[in-house]
Amino acid sequence: MQLQSKGKPYDDINITPMLDLAYVLLIIFIVMTTATVQGQKVNLPKASAAPSLATPTTKAITVSNDGKLFLDTIPVTLPELEQRLVQQKALTPDFPVVLRGDAQTQYQSVMDVLDLLGRIGLSQVGLATKPLVK
Repeated sequence: MQLQSKGKPYDDINITPMLDLAYVLLIIFIVMTTATVQGQKVNLPKASAAPSLATPTTKAITVSNDGKLFLDTIPVTLPELEQRLVQQKALTPDFPVVLRGDAQTQYQSVMDVLDLLGRIGLSQVGLATKPLVK
C-alpha cells in the first residue's frame, strides 16, 4: 500500500453519495407516480364515454354498497364530510368533486351527498361510471 504524498491531488472521486441521492430520487418518483389513484374500490355503474373531471386537486367521495362514506380513502360520516369540504372550499373555492357510488348503493345515500354538495355550493361535481362495453 502506497501512502498519499502531501501535495498530490486525489486521482478518483467518491461517487457513492451521488448514487445514494439518485436512488432516493428514483424511489420518490416511483412512489409519487403510483400514489395518484384515490378512493375505495366500488362496483361503478356503466354509462357512455365522457371526459373526466379528475385533476390532481379533485376530491373523490365514495359511497360503498353498505352506505359508508369515504373522502379519498378516509372513512367519514356525513357531518365530517361537510366539515372537511367546507375547509377545502375555504382554501380552493371551486375545486372539482367526483362522486363514486357503488352500483348496489341505496339511491338515498348518493342523494344525501349530492344535497350536501349543493348546500356547500360546490358546482363542479362529476359522477364516476364505468365505460359502456359494446
